[in-house]
Amino acid sequence: MKILGIDPGTRVTGYGLIEKTGTKISIIDYGSIRADRDKDFSRRLMVIHEKIMEIIFRYKPDQMAIEEVFYGKNIKTAIRIGEGRGVIFLCAALANIPITEYAATVIKKAIVGNGSAHKDQVQEMVKIILNMSNTPESTDASDALAIAICHSHSMKA
Repeated sequence: MKILGIDPGTRVTGYGLIEKTGTKISIIDYGSIRADRDKDFSRRLMVIHEKIMEIIFRYKPDQMAIEEVFYGKNIKTAIRIGEGRGVIFLCAALANIPITEYAATVIKKAIVGNGSAHKDQVQEMVKIILNMSNTPESTDASDALAIAICHSHSMKA
């Protein structure tokens, strides 16, 4: 079972692809999609769409998982992230891949055991769980891997 985790953003979108075989989880790929902040917003959404579709076509994930939108003080930012999430949901629908949402606290609890864990704690646990030699440099990528791991834990072995 291949799982593509997505940490949505309109400037940086993290992705992490893992494979679950029984109870074993292994890393396939991860990274960050960076959309030039100087481009107009519709162009940034197009970059996210193109890159996510490239990843889907290259690796053919069976499932996708994404972080739920959080409610912050900046409504405009929350709306923009929601629009970016819409593009990711469209990619999943176009590829006929089921997609599941997880709250940030649920993801942190699944990875670290504490729903209010800090990003560096999540990064370190992702490194340990996936037996990586280094932590991913991008917190967006490590968050995406954490989302994929969280989803793998919610599935039956």
